[in-house]
Amino acid sequence: MNAATQKTGKMKVRGASAREAQAGFSLTTPYFIFFGLFVAYPLIFSFVLVFHHWSIVGPLEWAGLNNFKELMGDGLFWRSILNTLYFIIIHVPLQVAVALVLASVLNSKIPARGFFRAAFFLPVVVSGVAVTVLWRQMFSTNLGIFNQVLQLVGLGPVPWITDVGWAMPSIAVMATWKNVGLYVVLFLAGLQSVPQQLYEAADMDGATSVQKFLYITVPAINPVVVMVLILSTLNGFSLFIEPYVLTGGGPMNSTLSGVLYVYRQAFQFFRMGYAATIGFALAAVVMTVILLQRRFAEREV
Repeated sequence: MNAATQKTGKMKVRGASAREAQAGFSLTTPYFIFFGLFVAYPLIFSFVLVFHHWSIVGPLEWAGLNNFKELMGDGLFWRSILNTLYFIIIHVPLQVAVALVLASVLNSKIPARGFFRAAFFLPVVVSGVAVTVLWRQMFSTNLGIFNQVLQLVGLGPVPWITDVGWAMPSIAVMATWKNVGLYVVLFLAGLQSVPQQLYEAADMDGATSVQKFLYITVPAINPVVVMVLILSTLNGFSLFIEPYVLTGGGPMNSTLSGVLYVYRQAFQFFRMGYAATIGFALAAVVMTVILLQRRFAEREV
């Protein structure tokens, strides 16, 4: 009886395990289908395109390493990479600093704190195209609100998006305003996890607000700082909507980003193979910058 009972119990366990495995497979199948259709297949096909010429309407033509050779000598591609790095150099420090300051203020006891938290996050959920069109009007040399304010104080109009020197910094400021709400939320979560006992002990030792911020707050939210740096850098490398709508990559290609250059090659010149090559090269640059940034941030912050 004992052997029979044990055998029956094992069969029930195996049956239950099989049903659980089948249920788990059924639940994960939609994800695998989605991943295969919208991630794996496009990635594999893009890698195939790197070694071909393709204009969408025609057949694939073998190109070998010609796309790579063209890329090495493409001055406009390297210009787009430098433009993107220039944007990141301005945007990322500004983004982190503004988000951290706002989060620190919103973490304190101020009136209407909940309203301000929602207000700062609102631009994140608004359409990027709508925001960019609004800022294009604000950046207008003759009718924009920024230049109207400057003229009220006796300063001349500034060509925010029509001058080579002003265009990319102007885009960086606009992108910071658009995305800062997300990073404020992340910093708020980090600040609220800092033990209050540390601040109380620092107060007893006579520490100033600046000392508490530098020696307690910043080290305590180090993981959040690293995450914000990485996310804002990734967001910076995906720069597209702002230069596409504001400047079209001008003036004189000064705001041509890497992603915008990929778009031009793919959907203006229909050079899908070369566009895929640029995309993989841009991904390699992003990976290199992120790894260097993470190593530096985790050591120094």
